[in-house]
Amino acid sequence: MSASPLTPLDYIAEGYWQDFLAGRPIAGGIAYETQLHNCALDESLESLQRIDTLLSQVRRDMIKGGIWNEATLLVDEHYRNFMVFLGFYAGRVLAQQWENRPRWYGQFELRKRYPELSLITDDFYQHMAVGYGDNNAATDALPLFFPLEPIGLRLFGNIDRPFKAVQGGQAASGLYQAVSARLPDLSDQANSLKISSGQATEVATNNTTQSIHSTIDSSTTISTSQSAKHYEPSEDVPVNNEFDDVNVVSANIERPSAATTVSEPLVSNAPHQPDPQVNPELTKIESPITKPTSTVKIPPTPELFTQLLIELDEIEVPQASGASEYQQACKVLDQFERHIGKQDKPRGQVVFSDNHIAAKNKALLALQAAAEAGNTAAMLRLAMYELLGEGLTADNEEAKKSGVEWVKQAASKNDSRAQRLLSKLYYQGVGVSQDIDSGKYWLEQAADNGHTEAANLVRQWEQAQALITTQKQEQHSIKRYQLLFGAVIIVAVLILIIV
Repeated sequence: MSASPLTPLDYIAEGYWQDFLAGRPIAGGIAYETQLHNCALDESLESLQRIDTLLSQVRRDMIKGGIWNEATLLVDEHYRNFMVFLGFYAGRVLAQQWENRPRWYGQFELRKRYPELSLITDDFYQHMAVGYGDNNAATDALPLFFPLEPIGLRLFGNIDRPFKAVQGGQAASGLYQAVSARLPDLSDQANSLKISSGQATEVATNNTTQSIHSTIDSSTTISTSQSAKHYEPSEDVPVNNEFDDVNVVSANIERPSAATTVSEPLVSNAPHQPDPQVNPELTKIESPITKPTSTVKIPPTPELFTQLLIELDEIEVPQASGASEYQQACKVLDQFERHIGKQDKPRGQVVFSDNHIAAKNKALLALQAAAEAGNTAAMLRLAMYELLGEGLTADNEEAKKSGVEWVKQAASKNDSRAQRLLSKLYYQGVGVSQDIDSGKYWLEQAADNGHTEAANLVRQWEQAQALITTQKQEQHSIKRYQLLFGAVIIVAVLILIIV
């Protein structure tokens, strides 16, 4: 890493984080500080999902409260500090994934170190960036991440405010997506993963809770170089290939600190101490930092697909064919999902026995048969596994394309669940290029077909648009009155001069 001196932002970023951990007020104050502590910021990738959820809630609250105005809120120091703190935190998480210390640059340092960037001086979202990853030998520069851009898009993005990234293209929709896109390539480690099938067998009894891990977004690959314990099924763990009950036993895989982040215990109840005067030059950037205790269980499956599974059960859509095959497949796949739901490990690290894999693949084939027969529920369930990289398509990119095509096909059949899911894919850029217009179109289609959540979102969007229109009209009226008043004054002056 470059030996260049620390920048002022390096000290500020570290000071923000240390104050937050110690429970001290951050200089200038930040909005939503209590909610941030409730997000359990443990420097994990999953914590960024919790932050994105908080940002979405903040956006909804601002719209409902009639204060959803980007220019006004950026003047408020508390909101600015809130976004800057989240930017510092996201940069910290990203740099940790690269096993490096984050290096922060303000616009002055960016113009000097990265002269090729086209920076706008008064653009709040471009005034700070973090360097991470490996040095470029030719330029002695680190790859850059502008974390305020996805935060701004999450809070204020809409059709008329697309948030173009300073490095080109559309800004990511949220911190989790933005950071995931910049993770180191661990494919080589994944290929070298060695599974020892000769390890001890775990016997599953009727009341035993089995171990399977949780998931992350399908766009992120989590892997490990640690050896795995591969459990073969015993007589107590039958696998019935005729779609009877399948008891799934998973492998227990250690997670390395470089590839994935594990929440570490923290003594968070220490008495409050007054903030001493500290010389910034003595700030210990490299010192180990105690991490907050995570009190929130990491969701085992991305919210995108968790909601889909709920809707497949709760929202009934008449099916003309494939119902039997769909039910048979779900009988097996639901058992896998129930076991996954009990765990807090990434599902991409679970290692199943050959018998279990065969049973799951057979269920997926039945699901595919139902989908090809026109069953939209089967299309959506199959699409979920393809987008997660757990379907029948081996190539990851082809799997995503296949998953999106199944969703589109179901949406074209007026399945409101598919239309809502497709809107999310476009809004979030999952499996497709992010397209706000297409996301809005399919959201409205889902609302028209009776999807309650979609209808509520469309109504909120219309209210926000009406509010913006009203504000513009009021501003226009004020300008007209000002011009009229000015004209009256001029006429009065002329009359006085003439008289």
